[in-house]
Amino acid sequence: MSLDVYLEGEEFTEQCRCGECGHEHTRTRRERYYQANITHNLNRMAVAAGIYQHLWHPDEIGLTKARELIEPLRRGLAAMKARPEHYKQFNAPNGWGLYEHFIPWIEKYLAACEEHPDASVRTWT
Repeated sequence: MSLDVYLEGEEFTEQCRCGECGHEHTRTRRERYYQANITHNLNRMAVAAGIYQHLWHPDEIGLTKARELIEPLRRGLAAMKARPEHYKQFNAPNGWGLYEHFIPWIEKYLAACEEHPDASVRTWT
C-alpha cells in the first residue's frame, strides 16, 4: 500500500475530438501542479511526527488547500530533523519506508505547497 498526494488547480472543461470516432466531447480536468507517492510503511513515523492526518487524510481534518499544510509540515519536518534517531526507530524492517527517504519526500511536498498555496490537496491511499 502507498500514499499518493496531488496538488491541483481549479476544474476546467475543454473540448476534444475523439481519435477513434471523430466526435467532439467535453471533458472536465484539473491542472496538476505536483504529485508524489510514498509507502504506507511510513505511517507510524508520520504519526510520531504529528503529521499523519495532514499527509494521509487532510480532508478528515478539514484541510483542502496547500497553504493549510505548510505550517504543520514545517513543524513535523523540524521535529524529525531535530531527533533523527528517535524517528529512525519507526523505519520499516523490510527497508521499504525509511527516515532517509521520508525527509526529502516531505521537503519536496512542502516546497510544492509553498509554491502553489492555493492548490487543492487530494490524496489517494
